[in-house]
Amino acid sequence: MTSSSRSPIFLLHSGGMSGRQWRRLIEALEPAHRVFAPDFIGSGENPLWPDDAPFDFVQDVELIERLVDDLGEPVHVVGHSYGGLVAVTMARRDPKRVRSVAAYEPVAFGVLYGANDEEGLADLNRVGDEPVFTDFALGGGDRWFEAFIDYWNGKGAWRAMAPSSRESFLRTGRKVFYEVMSLKEDRTPQAGYAHVKAPALFLCGQKSPAAARRVAALLGEAFAHGRSITIEGAGHMGPLTHSGPVNDAIAAHIKAAL
Repeated sequence: MTSSSRSPIFLLHSGGMSGRQWRRLIEALEPAHRVFAPDFIGSGENPLWPDDAPFDFVQDVELIERLVDDLGEPVHVVGHSYGGLVAVTMARRDPKRVRSVAAYEPVAFGVLYGANDEEGLADLNRVGDEPVFTDFALGGGDRWFEAFIDYWNGKGAWRAMAPSSRESFLRTGRKVFYEVMSLKEDRTPQAGYAHVKAPALFLCGQKSPAAARRVAALLGEAFAHGRSITIEGAGHMGPLTHSGPVNDAIAAHIKAAL
């Protein structure tokens, strides 16, 4: 199979992590595709983002758009959490860039506001009401990450992490804080995605926070050819903890979109 016949796929990582999180999916997809797993600004192998420099998540969207444009053809795009938001935002801004979309719990919380989704908004407000969460002085630090990680993965999750893992998050913590502060201002409703015709799959974990599950369901309804599925037993980190069923679903979705 020549490189020109192997359609390109972009895998976009979650906040505070890197493209390495997709290594198992990369192995599964590479025989039939050209797979790219770039690091976002200030993440992975890229230079750290300055702690005192403002940042908006659209800057990461623009980074991926440039990489896609450099290829000169549309791509399949896959994202997790923050990377899922980048994926659906890129698709919304220019649908011609995407062949298909697959996102595990994209943090596109604007659809909750647009739909006035009581369950999702109540859950989102639960963490938003934590004073530390919007504290500029503490943002990206230990106490902030405790509130952030525990929301997504359950009380005590941050303290239960290996010290090396906590250190890795804290290294890019300030940038993650800026990501969150900017994405929470996004109010793109379901109707903002309706013009995207590419096949779209939205995955969520059975044990994930209600806001994440509701976003996946609403986006599955919003995209013209969208659907949503739930991964049994999984939580927000399903692409890592339940990589088998998550990767199988994504690979099947991409194959059907060819």
